[in-house]
Amino acid sequence: QDVAALEYRAPHLAAASLAFAFPTPPSGARLLDVACGTGLVARELHRRGFRCLHGVDGSAGMLERARSTGLYQELRLCVLGREPLPAPAEHYDAVTVVGALGEGQVPSTVLPELLRVTKPGGFLCLTTRSNPSNLRYKAELEAALGQLERSGAWQKLQAQEVEHWERATSEEEESTRGTGYISGVVYIYQKCPVPTLEED
Repeated sequence: QDVAALEYRAPHLAAASLAFAFPTPPSGARLLDVACGTGLVARELHRRGFRCLHGVDGSAGMLERARSTGLYQELRLCVLGREPLPAPAEHYDAVTVVGALGEGQVPSTVLPELLRVTKPGGFLCLTTRSNPSNLRYKAELEAALGQLERSGAWQKLQAQEVEHWERATSEEEESTRGTGYISGVVYIYQKCPVPTLEED
């Protein structure tokens, strides 16, 4: 109910962006919803044709609520940043982290672990807020995103700035004074395929 009151648009925007990036119908794609919470992102993904959804979260209570949606094929407890994701390498066609990349939440140091479980050519959908208290984290995140792109790990397909991300809880948190809203960003990256070795 609290999320609805804040008009939280990140799950909808992230799912729409990811579905748009997919070159084929996503029904057969295996997707990992990281920090899945109560399943808000899964609902939006399911509406767009994603059917094979796995979720991880650091809260057992959140996982119970996610389980009650009936949308996930698998749910696992995992505190990201402290332990590796419970998945083998190159296992998922897409990985989402929506609403958890922020100050005091999931550290930006988890990006290589997200890449590890993504198939070559697979997609990563990440979001963060642009409110004043999150700007330092956002700068750190974008530096880490850029470093991985320069190293050839992935390529950026989209970085969409969204003004009305969610309602601000105070004037200090408004991204632009007087709007009543926090702004945010949806990033879509594609993991680079493994280069084939040329035969002599």
